[in-house]
Amino acid sequence: MPVYTVTVATGSQWFAGTDDYIYITLVGTEGCSERTLLDKPLYNDFERGAVDSYDVRVGENLGDIVLVKMEKKKYWVHDDWYCRYITVKTPAGDYVEFPCFRWLTDDKEVVLRDGTAHLPQDDKTSIVKQHRQKELDIRRKTYRWKEWQPGFPMSIDANRHKDLPRDIQFDSEKGVDFVLNYSKAIENLFVNQFMHMFQSSWSDFADFEKIFVRIKNTISEYVMQHWKEDFMFGYQFLNGCNPVVIQKCTKIPDKFPVTDEMVKVSLERELTLEEEVKAGNIYIVDYEVVDGISANCTDPCTLQYIAAPICLLYKNLRNKIMPIAIQLGQTPGEDNPIFLPTDAKYDWLLAKIWVRSTDFHHHQTITHLLRTHLMTEVFGIAMYRQLAAVHPVYKLLIPHIRFTIAINTKAREQLICECGIFDKANATGGGGHVQLVQRAVKSLTFRSLCFPDMIKARGMNNTEEVPTYFYRDDGYQVWDATKSFVSDVVHIYYKSDEAVRADEEIQAFVKDVCSFGMQDLDHCGFPKSLKNREELVEYLTVVVFTASAQHAAVNFGQYDWCSWIPNAPSTMRKPPPTQKGLADVDLIINSLPDRGRSSWHLGAVWALSQYQENELYLGMYPDEHFIEKPVKAAMERFRTQLTQISSAIKRRNEGKKLPYYNMSPDRIPNSVAV
Repeated sequence: MPVYTVTVATGSQWFAGTDDYIYITLVGTEGCSERTLLDKPLYNDFERGAVDSYDVRVGENLGDIVLVKMEKKKYWVHDDWYCRYITVKTPAGDYVEFPCFRWLTDDKEVVLRDGTAHLPQDDKTSIVKQHRQKELDIRRKTYRWKEWQPGFPMSIDANRHKDLPRDIQFDSEKGVDFVLNYSKAIENLFVNQFMHMFQSSWSDFADFEKIFVRIKNTISEYVMQHWKEDFMFGYQFLNGCNPVVIQKCTKIPDKFPVTDEMVKVSLERELTLEEEVKAGNIYIVDYEVVDGISANCTDPCTLQYIAAPICLLYKNLRNKIMPIAIQLGQTPGEDNPIFLPTDAKYDWLLAKIWVRSTDFHHHQTITHLLRTHLMTEVFGIAMYRQLAAVHPVYKLLIPHIRFTIAINTKAREQLICECGIFDKANATGGGGHVQLVQRAVKSLTFRSLCFPDMIKARGMNNTEEVPTYFYRDDGYQVWDATKSFVSDVVHIYYKSDEAVRADEEIQAFVKDVCSFGMQDLDHCGFPKSLKNREELVEYLTVVVFTASAQHAAVNFGQYDWCSWIPNAPSTMRKPPPTQKGLADVDLIINSLPDRGRSSWHLGAVWALSQYQENELYLGMYPDEHFIEKPVKAAMERFRTQLTQISSAIKRRNEGKKLPYYNMSPDRIPNSVAV
């Protein structure tokens, strides 16, 4: 009687083991086994982290094993089980691997294909075709689109984290509870002592240090010491939390009537402003997208304000980017003066603070929430709906979707919902953040998610013109390494461009993203089909890069750059100045967040900047969805490239007072999970 040895690996995460009954059925090309209970008398099977082996006896040889069916039945109470993989040793001594990496819940079954990746057109037998179609039918019913807010990218149809399919929930929800984490952050930072004085102002700038003393690090302390300086203000547009808004100025806008007379003292090359523009030395930041956004009114006791500034910057002879003119509104006029470095120091300082506050709103809502979190969720939902687990692109993308839908659902549940944590400290809370996303979606295009295109579109691609733009330089390297890895994987499975066009699942994937995830918006430019391998490589590179490097670049620096409150005010309590000569220390202090909102802000940026426990960084793929040697070799080449990039960044940062490491691969998690 032939004997098949079945090895079953249980996950090592919390609650992965089970006491329920586990049954297996082997399905081969020549027949299938009886439904067999996997059980060892007097032995506790399927413990967390265990690897158990069992013999399955059959009446005759089953041929090639193509499917494994696993069933879980209740022993006492339902007890979820996480299966990592199953290996089947045939009577002939061959081993067949069946990656799982899924939860078995209730009395549901899971049917697994062998670990070799297959395009849909490569499946020839009816049994595997039917399995593939059934899997996708179930997934489309499980992963449904829903519009959380009008005009937003679509999200998952689940109101709470616990409503999500078990496979995409966090291993432990406690670790990502926003209320718990923020409260813990506030307690750990010893800022809860100020909460009883919630709406009272600070006394002076030095007073902010009372809540800052616990969180100093190399960058944050440097920011505290130098935040008033023009150099620090300009540098953040290149390498701060929001390094995606600065662009080369090719013409001074009519709505920003800066004259040569206003700025000539700031220009160092004996050129006029127009000549400096033509020479490529003038840059601009325009927050027009924020104009008219409603300020937070959830607390009727404290008015809050938002501005939509325009800022002109100049590259001086030392290649430093320096501010030379700031207008705090979009419409020029006597009540909207242009502030200059030659103005009274507090007028100029207050104008810069207003820009920094608006940059904070733009960063949090557009750069961070919309363009990394929400976009990665769109890609993730479409992946689950349209790509079978055996598809090579599913295997490629699944590590980069890990926990993203869960963290976004948790955010909609606690953070950005009505009366959520976002409302406690931010001027765009209370609905302004929703308006801002709705407006920003109208200018979100596929090409703007392609890193090199995004840099070039802003005129920031010349490395000699702006030699200290580390976000760009490191991003280029990580993009190229990622694209090279994706290309290797694509060319392993797609032997021709025709194979891409014939892949009905990949075509359905990109169409789902455009037609449902992005709601078929005319302007967005997301492809509805892919014609060749080159287009597929670029598309998948966008997905992986957005979920990993881009998110890391705009998320984990929040602690560094935003913890010193005056450098990144989450709200302003006085309106933007409408004339010069009125600003003093008292006006600035009374404009900045009060003690309570400062405390919530500080807890937020601390919590958002923390890495997950057991974080998986770019290139780390412990769950072996791929079993083929060529792909594993491609992964190893990818890791080698990433290590070289990390080493080069580390060498560059040595001795720097402002090291830039947000794009260092050893600090880039695989996915958006915080």
